[in-house]
Order: sequence, then structure tokens, then C-alpha cells
Amino acid sequence: MRDKMSIIGGGLLLLVALASMSLFTVDQRQHAIVFQLGEVKEVIDQPGLNVKLPMIQNVRYFDKRILTMDTPEPERFITSEKKNVLVDHFVKWRIVDPRLYYESVAGDEARARTRLTQTVNAGLREEFGKRTVHDVVSGARDQIMEDMRVKADLDARKIGAQIIDVRLKRVDLPTEVSESVYRRMEAERKRVANELRSQGAAEAERIRADADRQREVIIAEAYRSAQKVKGEGDAKATAIYAEAFGQSPEFYSFYRSLEAYRASFAGKEDVLVIDPGSEFFRYMKGPQGARKN
Repeated sequence: MRDKMSIIGGGLLLLVALASMSLFTVDQRQHAIVFQLGEVKEVIDQPGLNVKLPMIQNVRYFDKRILTMDTPEPERFITSEKKNVLVDHFVKWRIVDPRLYYESVAGDEARARTRLTQTVNAGLREEFGKRTVHDVVSGARDQIMEDMRVKADLDARKIGAQIIDVRLKRVDLPTEVSESVYRRMEAERKRVANELRSQGAAEAERIRADADRQREVIIAEAYRSAQKVKGEGDAKATAIYAEAFGQSPEFYSFYRSLEAYRASFAGKEDVLVIDPGSEFFRYMKGPQGARKN
């Protein structure tokens, strides 16, 4: 009886061992390749529980997620102007064809990274060699990344991978190039500043000249208006005086004589040498003497 139980127990253990060797699980983040005697038998992309033949088949897993290749140090590239630039970039990629990936690089991620890095670097050298420093720093940066992604993806497909993105994190100039660029930028900014100052000075002179011209015109027009008003006033005053004095010529003559006396004897030291019987003194002789004349 004991021997029978031992046999049953051993059989159960054997079944459990065979089951453990026959069943395997594929995670949703993985691709799985089933090999039979070293040859690819099946590629499994869907997650779940699967069965393989024990002792004959084995399984290898490959990451299905997006992977990143980041440059540890900025790399030096040459522009169309034969100037060096330091480029820091990274690449996003993933495995899309596990069978081709295994056949191309034996499923070795390090070999795949080396292949993709060489492809991206060669493409970047070509793209940078066609553009100026200004283009690679700011002008055509987005276009470079898109062109590079397309070219690198074509080569990555040959090994069962896909390039999701090629991104330029930073494009810097070496120290010796930066200094010359900064000096040129400084000179350009100074030139623009001087040009703006000269334009401002010319505009200020134009405004001053126009203001002076307007002032002269306003003064001339005001003087003309004043003279016109003054002339009209003098004419009206003369007309009024003539009308008033015309009503009494004798009073007008008397008034004019008083004005002449006032002008002649304005100061205490004024001396006038004249004949006492002159017409000038006719109103100083008294009313009777005035009437006799």
C-alpha cells in the first residue's frame, strides 16, 4: 500500500514538473519567441498563458515597450560653413518584428543599439552638413529631427525595430565658435542701435523744423491779424475823431494846441525859443485873443 502511494505521489510530482515545463506566461509588455531545437517556431504578441513542448522547445522574451537611446556626451558635427557644433540628442525606438529582430541582431539589444546609433549619427552628420549654424540652432531644427526620424526608421525596419522619435535636446557651439558668434552678434546689435539712433535724430530734426515753421507761420498770421485789427481800429478812431472834431473845428484846433504844448514842455528843463506873437501861442493869449485871430 505504501509503495502504491509512493508511485502515485511520484506520478503527481512528475505531472507538476511537466506542467511547469510546458506552461509559460507572456506579459503585456513583452514579445515571446518559441524556439524548437534552435529554430524559431512561433512568435507570440498577445499576453496570456501559453503551452510549449518540454525539453524540446524554449522561450525568449523581448521588450515591447518604447526604449530610449541617450547620448552620454554631446557629439561634434560639422555644418555647411565648416563650423563645429556640439549636439546632445536622444532616440526613442521599439521592437515591432521580433522574428526579424532576432534574425538580424540575434536578439541582442546592445547590438541593436549600436546599429541604430551608427545610423542616427550618420544621418545627423549628413543633415548638419547641408545646413548653416543658424539653421541647426534654430531655423531648421524641427525639420532636421523629422528628416532624421524618417531616414533612421527606414534602416531600423531592416532589423525589426521602429524609430519613434529623434530629438535634439541641445545644439551648442564650441567655445571658440561661440566667442566669434557673440562678437558678430554684438557688432550687429550695435549697428542696428546706431541706425535707430540716427533715424531718431533725423526724425527729431524734422519735427523741430516743422514746429519752427509752424511757429513762424502762426506768428506771421497773428501779426498780420493784429495789424489788420489795429488798422481797422485806427481807421475807426480817425473817423470818429474826424466826425467829432468836424462838429466843432474851433475845439479841435484848441485840443491839438494843447497836445502840442504837452509834447513841447514834457520836461522841466525844456526850452523853446519862438516869437511870442507866433500862432503857436494863440490859445495862451486868452479866449479874447484867440477869437481875434
